[in-house]
Amino acid sequence: MRAPFSTLKTRWATGWLAVLIAMPLGAWAHESDWSIGVYTGQYHDAEPAGAIAGRANYLNQYLLAVTASKTLWRSSTLPLSIELDGMLGQQWGQASLTEVAVAPVLRWSGFPWRDVLRTDLRLAPLGISYTSSVSPLELGANGQGSRTLNYLFVEAAFSRPQAKEHEVFVRLHHRCAIYDLLNNYGANGEDFLTIGYRHKF
Repeated sequence: MRAPFSTLKTRWATGWLAVLIAMPLGAWAHESDWSIGVYTGQYHDAEPAGAIAGRANYLNQYLLAVTASKTLWRSSTLPLSIELDGMLGQQWGQASLTEVAVAPVLRWSGFPWRDVLRTDLRLAPLGISYTSSVSPLELGANGQGSRTLNYLFVEAAFSRPQAKEHEVFVRLHHRCAIYDLLNNYGANGEDFLTIGYRHKF
């Protein structure tokens, strides 16, 4: 029998909290490492893997969002860090709705050309996204959908080595039920291919 949605959300939040608490105290970032940014993009009808492979069709639905992040942990030996990322966005086009989301993010900064063009890969596989109403683009075959879904994004961020505080990024913004783990409505969720700017301070 499938666990109730409220139970799944509680387990989900408890799991992430346990991961963060389990980190050695010395691994937490001691200095503030905040960022704020903005991004915008267009809805497409493929999951992130499909968009990367070029199999996406773009529809008349758009997203404009502000985002903020805080570095929680940074490895002392690897170009690896963990951040907490939040966003507040407005969608318009086929439907008008507001979205708020938060997710832990893994940032990898170890590409070999980083001294020429700093390139960071940011992955957020598990988060929480809530919309002010159910989007018609997220309805399953039975006409049902959910305002609360998993928040996932894949992002490539670019900056000049001498000006790392200015970052341009491309983000695949994705909402989903994690292969029917959160519900069985049969809807993919929403996907946006976006571009944005972030300032670190």
